[in-house]
Amino acid sequence: MISEILQTLPQVLVDGLTLGSVYAVVAIGYTMVYGILEFINFAHGEIFMTGAFVGTAVLLMISSAGMLGGMANWLAYILILAVAMLFTGVMGVGIERVAYRPLRKAPKLISLISAIGVSFLLQDIVRFIADLRTGNFMVTGISLYSDNFKIGTSSLWSRFDDAYLKTNTIIVVAVAVVLMIGLDFFVNRTKWGTAMRAVAQDRDTASLMSINVNKVIALTFFIGSALGGGTGVLFAQQYGTIDPYIGFILGMKAFTAAVLGGIGNIRGAMFGGLFIGILEMFSSANLAVITGGNLGGEYKDVIAFLILIMVLIFKPEGLFGKAVKEKV
Repeated sequence: MISEILQTLPQVLVDGLTLGSVYAVVAIGYTMVYGILEFINFAHGEIFMTGAFVGTAVLLMISSAGMLGGMANWLAYILILAVAMLFTGVMGVGIERVAYRPLRKAPKLISLISAIGVSFLLQDIVRFIADLRTGNFMVTGISLYSDNFKIGTSSLWSRFDDAYLKTNTIIVVAVAVVLMIGLDFFVNRTKWGTAMRAVAQDRDTASLMSINVNKVIALTFFIGSALGGGTGVLFAQQYGTIDPYIGFILGMKAFTAAVLGGIGNIRGAMFGGLFIGILEMFSSANLAVITGGNLGGEYKDVIAFLILIMVLIFKPEGLFGKAVKEKV
């Protein structure tokens, strides 16, 4: 059994880091909003899904206009990323203004119900538009980088199989890392980042220190939603086929990653996403081997939610979070 697991380990790590990078960036959106407003934006998974559709739609329009052949692939990639991030960022600000801001002083359960309503609304709007334009809500886009090359891991140790890596996999991981590092720098090293941390710590005191709380919250939604939309583009390029429901399960796993790392902790969300991605790919590849054929890879989704339950039971503040005692 051990030899079979080791055999596929290099490919599992490659695929796990790719998927984990997607989870990590989406998890950041959850943790940013929670850090400031202390509620879970369950529509964030659908913002990710919308970004995937917007990027794919722009790419298909460029292709149908005959412009893709005369444009460098890297330029087209940057264009669809920029359009999707701008669109979802503005959409996130609009959602906050319409669906969340009027409920800011209401019980948290009301805001949660509003977020779930926005989630279903986005699913149906995207499905309606996709059905209207293509006749099918499942859309297969154009892959800008589809070449595949081999990593000779078997030469390192004979028990390893060779791993295969797509150029697009490198792009997904590289862009995700750049986005995460850029956000970490922004939050910890800039004036607006300081304002965001101040609002997260104490909203009322921050407003007394001449910080415009509404602008900071709107900026938080813009950045978190833009990151989610950009990650949707990376997902669509990596996996090809998208549908209006990809955001639900992926969003739940990204939320699990945020809870694992410590909800409200950006670096914890990054770690949680990478951990969940690697563990999921490991489970998918080796669950049948580990259980002697009794369970297959279709049960891999259970792993993430088992982790969520265990974290909530034994360490509800997460691995990098701090336990906060309620004031009596």
